[in-house]
Amino acid sequence: MVDLSFLEKFTKGDTRKMKRYISIYLSIAATTLAQMQQHAQEQDWEALRIKAHSLKPQADYIGVPQLKAVLVEIEENILERKFANLPMLCDKASALYDETVPVLVEFTESSSDVK
Repeated sequence: MVDLSFLEKFTKGDTRKMKRYISIYLSIAATTLAQMQQHAQEQDWEALRIKAHSLKPQADYIGVPQLKAVLVEIEENILERKFANLPMLCDKASALYDETVPVLVEFTESSSDVK
């Protein structure tokens, strides 16, 4: 579900940097996904598309390809004016995020800070 290999390579194995990036991701992603849910409820498709687009690279860097795939699907559905599945896709994105939180939190709370 979570593959930290890109982040590890990007930070050259510096676990302190990895933990910092993960903490930032956890904070930003939670807020962004809540905003996406709100935009879907309000049927503000362009705002939803922008939020999904902004979260894609973060999901990629952190190593959550399933979340990135759902975000791409949200964007594509909006661009194709297929709005019916968007609330379900937002729920799916939030569920994927929720599944990854324990793994990422465990990594950020681990005591090993050696490079």
